[in-house]
Amino acid sequence: MEFTELFAVILSLLIPIVAIICGSIISIRKKKSETELRRMIIENGTDLETAKVLVEPKEQKSDKNSTLRMACVLIGMGVGAFANFFFGLKPDNNIYFWLVIAFGIGLGLLVSFFIELKLQDKKTEKQQ
Repeated sequence: MEFTELFAVILSLLIPIVAIICGSIISIRKKKSETELRRMIIENGTDLETAKVLVEPKEQKSDKNSTLRMACVLIGMGVGAFANFFFGLKPDNNIYFWLVIAFGIGLGLLVSFFIELKLQDKKTEKQQ
């Protein structure tokens, strides 16, 4: 077994382990800071309304167009893969294979941009 193969196996095992450890550390720190905030609110005798505003979780702004964007990217990737099949390109040491896939993804993002722009224009027209 060559050194590069051994290195690849070790890295493929370490990446998920490191990700789980980092996620756990972030979660623990978040809980600790929330607990500290609540303790400080109680110690300072903050009124009930201010305490509710500080303690309640903030609403996360949802991106309604993210699904459209991902769908267009996947469709573009599929178009790129189909073009590769049509041209007979194979991924082994062929940069053109990956360039065609990247072009398909870029095309999908461009299409999603124009669709989002059109939807935004319709929304502003409706509001006026």
